[in-house]
Order: sequence, then structure tokens, then C-alpha cells
Amino acid sequence: METKWLEWAQKLQAIAQNGLTYSEGVYDLERYKQLRAIATEIIANHSNVEHSYVLDLFSREAGYATPKVDVRAGIFQDDTILLVKEISDGCWTLPGGWADVGESPSEVVVKEVYEESGYQARAIKLLAVYDRDKQGHPPFPFSVYKLFFQCEIIGGSPSSSIETEAVDFFPENALPELSLGRVTPAQITRLFQHYRQPDLPTDFD
Repeated sequence: METKWLEWAQKLQAIAQNGLTYSEGVYDLERYKQLRAIATEIIANHSNVEHSYVLDLFSREAGYATPKVDVRAGIFQDDTILLVKEISDGCWTLPGGWADVGESPSEVVVKEVYEESGYQARAIKLLAVYDRDKQGHPPFPFSVYKLFFQCEIIGGSPSSSIETEAVDFFPENALPELSLGRVTPAQITRLFQHYRQPDLPTDFD
């Protein structure tokens, strides 16, 4: 129940965004703006985010509301997993980020691995497709689907980037502090299970 407010806000924002996209009546448009304002108030009042920031965030969304897509790479070496340290919060995560228009999910994850870790990789299996809101992450204004690919290194060498300050491999029982907005300990554990049991089917939901 503790994040029910987030679910309500996301649904209200989606209804408002869709209404503002497809409605033409002046009064209808005004009502959808009011719905967006309510969603903004819910987010602002239940988080440490400024009201104006949330409203600007929602106002920049246009078109039919759909979940955003985040792709992450699970790369294993000698029973350890590759993590990168984010400059933004000083915590560690799997290489990855938002999917880009014009690139397939596997192309995005390969690009993100290279940009954030310095390693050249190839995607070999889709391990999981998760709804972020059902995975124990901190609250986020928008609905997000998270795609986890198993990848293997085919070249390159470890290097930092404009987003990351360190690159290293860690065993499952000695993980550093994770960037929980990006990845959770439970997700890392599940990726190790996939690594050790290659015949496991892709997880979803």
C-alpha cells in the first residue's frame, strides 16, 4: 500500500496525457490539465521533489502515454558480474540506460556497455522483462519496463565515462552499494541464477 499513491499518480498522468493528445474541446482540455495538476500534487506531496519540477516533467510528455524502456546488461566473468559506478549518486549498477529511438533493445544495451564500461560486448539472451513498479525500486514518476540482457565481452578494456567513474567485477556475496533506482540486489541474484542455469526461461512481469 505504501506506493499506491505512485500508481494513482501515474494513472492520472497517463489519462491526462492521452486526453490532451486526442481531445479537441476547450473544456475537455481544461479538465485534463486539472487531472495532470492533481497527479503533480500527489507526486510532490509524497516525495522530496519540487512541485514545479514534476509539473514541467509531465508537461513535456506528449502523445499516447506508454511505459518507458530501460535496458541493462548482465556480464559475467569467473562467477562475478560487471558493475559500473555512477557519478550521479556514487553507487554501482549494471551498465545500461534508456532505450533510444531507432535502435533495437540489443543494440542499445551493447552501446551502453561500451559507453559506460569501455568493453565491447554482444547480447546473447534476454533474461528478464520487468515492470519497474513491481521490483522494489524507489518511486519514479513514470511507468518503466526494464529489460535485462545477458551479454558477453568481445573486446575493449575497462574505462570510465561522463556518467561512470569506475568499472569492476564483483562476486554475488560481495556486492558494493547499489544504485537502487537502477538495479536491486534481488535482480542481481536472479541474473546469477540465470547465469548458473542457462536453460531457465526468460522472466517477465
